[in-house]
Amino acid sequence: MKISIVIPVYNERATIKELLERVRRLALDKEIIVVDDGSKDGSREILKSEIEGLPGVRVFYQSVNQGKGAALRRGFDEARGDIVMVQDADLELDPEDILRIVAPVVEGRAEVVYGSRFMNAASRPASLSYWANRFLTSLTNLLYGAVVTDMETCYKCCRAPVLKRFRIESDRFDFEPEITAKLLRLGYAIHEIPVGYHPRTSSQGKKIGWRDGFKAIYTLLKYRFASVERIERRGAPAAAAPGA
Repeated sequence: MKISIVIPVYNERATIKELLERVRRLALDKEIIVVDDGSKDGSREILKSEIEGLPGVRVFYQSVNQGKGAALRRGFDEARGDIVMVQDADLELDPEDILRIVAPVVEGRAEVVYGSRFMNAASRPASLSYWANRFLTSLTNLLYGAVVTDMETCYKCCRAPVLKRFRIESDRFDFEPEITAKLLRLGYAIHEIPVGYHPRTSSQGKKIGWRDGFKAIYTLLKYRFASVERIERRGAPAAAAPGA
């Protein structure tokens, strides 16, 4: 089965080359889809001069910065694989973990898998970002009757037909609660695999902020009370029933 690994990029000059080298080395039948979201730090120039044309890599460019959700929406539309996987352009997560995340989907044991940064972790820094994530994950579980440990994780993987049942509407970081909410409302169980995590600070390039937390709360509430007909894309191809 072919894996589409979708990588949104915005001002990641320091890490994009190494990240792509590590993803390319993965022993998978894969395509790598890079979407530059209007970078202004030289990332776009690196992609144009050193990444475009590499075997198995396709690069797309947004004319202006629109946000992570918009970049992923473009990447999902361009994906040709049987399974779609999200990878951020920084090095907070280890691409080697992708092999373990996609395995349950490839083997038919799961339709949706998240890589959790908080499963079986001995300790995590008690930062504001950490506690905000824990709160949003708990709110997700409360609203949707789910049992997940890391709703905000970058590492989200699912079969392509599942992803085609709905369209991502969020342009920015509210992509994370939106896709989680829609998957849960459509009846899919989210399986989790523990992954390594090396957090960076805002001074090192981390972009999510406190305002995004309020957007996440609104998004979780919005889709919890939206009808399934509102969530499911009209004319979407038929997909196997969750758990089938």
